[in-house]
Amino acid sequence: MGRILQFSDVHFGCEHKHACAAALDYAHATPNDLVLITGDITQKGFPDEFTAAGEWMRAMPEPRFVIVGNHDVPYWDAVARVLHPWRAFETATGFPAHDGQFLGNDVMVRGVVTARGWQARPNWSKGVIDLDQTRRAAEALRQAPIGALRILACHHPLIEMVGTPMTGDVKRGDEAALIFAEAGVDLIMTGHVHVPFAMPIPLADRCSYAVGCGTLSHRERGAPPGFNQIDWDAKTITVTALAWDGVSYRSHQIWRLPRRQDTRKAATAPSPVEPGALEKAAV
Repeated sequence: MGRILQFSDVHFGCEHKHACAAALDYAHATPNDLVLITGDITQKGFPDEFTAAGEWMRAMPEPRFVIVGNHDVPYWDAVARVLHPWRAFETATGFPAHDGQFLGNDVMVRGVVTARGWQARPNWSKGVIDLDQTRRAAEALRQAPIGALRILACHHPLIEMVGTPMTGDVKRGDEAALIFAEAGVDLIMTGHVHVPFAMPIPLADRCSYAVGCGTLSHRERGAPPGFNQIDWDAKTITVTALAWDGVSYRSHQIWRLPRRQDTRKAATAPSPVEPGALEKAAV
C-alpha cells in the first residue's frame, strides 16, 4: 500500500561517501511514496557542507521531505545561532524549518523542530519541543485523510529509547508524545541516536510507534551505516533497517508493527475540528 525511505544524520563533512552514493542508487531503484530525511544533514553547518548536502538531497527521487537537526546550525557563528539558526538549512534544502508538511494519497507527514540554535543548558545538542508547535502539528495531523498513515517527523526521539547509545533528553517530550498519540499519530520518526529502532511508545494506547534511523556518516555508534525502509498496508507497518556491508545494502533488522485501526474509519478517528483533551489543555 505504501513505502517511505527514511534517511538521517548524513553529516556532510564526515559523510560515508560510498554509503551515501549507494543510498542514492537504492532510492532510485526502489519505488517509494516519499524520501524522508530527519535532520543533521551537515556536521558543523559550514557552507560547503550545506552545498554538498543540498546536491545529494536534490539527487534523490521526488517527493522529498526534509527536517532540521541540531547539527544544522552555523556552529561557529554565535550571532547566526541566536538570530537566524535555520536560514542556511532552509536555503540549502528549500524546506521550511518550522511547520512543514507532506500530504500524499495514503500518508501525511508533519515536521516539528526539536533542535535549537541555543538553549539554557550546557549541552545544546539535546532536544526541546514547544507545546504551541505541538498543538499546531496535532491539529494538522487530526485532519489527515481517513485511512492515511499519520507521521510526526522530528530529529530527537521524544521519549528515551531503551538500549540506544545516547539520549535525546527532550524537554516536554513525554507530554508532546501523548498529544500526538491522542491525535492518532501512527509513527514518530526520528534520528539523532545513529542506530535504528522501532518500538511502541509506552504511553497512551501503545498504538503509536517510535521509529529511529541510523546514520550515513562515519559517526557510527555500534551500528553500520544505514537507513530505514517503511512499508505499510491496512493491518501492518513493517520497518526494515538496511545496513551497508561495503558492497550493497542488506536487511539488518525487521520490525512488524500492528497498525492502529481507529484512524481508518471516520466514526472512530480523532475529530478533524475538535482538539483532544490533552491537546486543548497544553500550555
